[in-house]
Amino acid sequence: MAIWLLVWVVLANLVFATMWLLGAPPRSGEIVAGAAIGLLVRKSSYWVKAAAFIVVMAYSVASFTSGLFNLAVSSLLHSVRFFLELNPSESTEYLSGAVFLACTIGLALKLLRKDTTFHDTRLVLFVILVSLSLGAVDHWIGQGMRGHYNRIANSDAQFSSASGASGFAHPTGGKKPHLMLIMVESLGEPMGNPEMSRLLFARFKSPAIRKRFDLTLGDTTYFNSTTAGEIRELCGRWGDYYDVLDAKDESCLPARLAVQGYDTRAYHSFTGNFFDRRTWYPNIGFQHQEFSDELRERGARECGGVFPGVCDRDIPAILAKDLKAAKNPQFVYWLTVNSHLPVPPGMNLDVDHCEDISLGLARDFPMICRQFALWDQLEKALVEEITASDFPETDILVVGDHMPPYFGYRQRSQFAPDRVPFLFLKWKHDNKVGIPVEIASHSPTRTGRSPG
Repeated sequence: MAIWLLVWVVLANLVFATMWLLGAPPRSGEIVAGAAIGLLVRKSSYWVKAAAFIVVMAYSVASFTSGLFNLAVSSLLHSVRFFLELNPSESTEYLSGAVFLACTIGLALKLLRKDTTFHDTRLVLFVILVSLSLGAVDHWIGQGMRGHYNRIANSDAQFSSASGASGFAHPTGGKKPHLMLIMVESLGEPMGNPEMSRLLFARFKSPAIRKRFDLTLGDTTYFNSTTAGEIRELCGRWGDYYDVLDAKDESCLPARLAVQGYDTRAYHSFTGNFFDRRTWYPNIGFQHQEFSDELRERGARECGGVFPGVCDRDIPAILAKDLKAAKNPQFVYWLTVNSHLPVPPGMNLDVDHCEDISLGLARDFPMICRQFALWDQLEKALVEEITASDFPETDILVVGDHMPPYFGYRQRSQFAPDRVPFLFLKWKHDNKVGIPVEIASHSPTRTGRSPG
């Protein structure tokens, strides 16, 4: 019984329990289910026990990862084939976790060669009680953080989006302005952190921007991960990319704008093979698309990390060049990549001195600081282009896809668990210096809707 407890209760949960002090997705169900499987196979041959343990661990890893990144397990399994596009060796966290997991599984498989058979009903009841108690401990530790994990949309979840709430998806006026929608990777809504709130969208509050654009701040509900965020903003519903992988959806914003005479263009700083974007972008109405390979040929530099692509800070110049050369109204969509977690130092990301952004964040939250340094780079490059004298009339929406999925509770709790921010820049036609909504009211105007 002692060997059984060591394998099916201790080692089966050790890797995940080490995250309790930092914060982790709930897994009381996995704890109890794994123990139940262990009980069923305790009298079986070694190979049956070993296979069962590997299956339990594989599902636990999948469930833990899906909870961390706000994915359904089915969505995660659907995405496994894309993992070769990643470079996890650039993350100390991923490498150390993989080594720890491998060592734990190896030790468990060695112990399973020993006798784990026990028949006494009292012992069976005891191990059931221990397993249920461990599940209860996991549940208790996670109280107050469950909303930060497993953000999966229910069938009755009320829909909201930045493109709908801001009015971006329905341009008004006689002349058709260019439209630019920028989805920023892992851009979360700061919560209870004044320094992060101060830094969010800070460069867009300059006099040069206020002279040219009306500025509106808001937030909107999010569910799931990046591709679900794309469907939210581009197709106006909850869902994911596999809904449009093999079928066209003429109701999506790019398709509707194409019918209205817009040229529709999609850009992504990562490879187009990831999540089959080269396949489904045309199905929602994009007539032209460029990914890291094409953007690199146009002068964008290489930036590394777990998601190696081109540098986001180089893309605004390319977008501006295409808009200036356009003969027809354009709908431009750009999905960034560099701020995907984890954000390492080096890698040509220019985040090693994020204390230049915020001394407080550099001291207390180094990786959050590096994310804000990346967002600041993006804002700086974009503001430089859209305030140029020859930049054409364009309405611009900037929105996050989902909250940054940090491992730790302390980092994760700095962001709202259910909302992402957006900023809408609507081209001014009177060319007078305006006042951003959030400055005029002394607090951000929230046009998005968050759940109660």
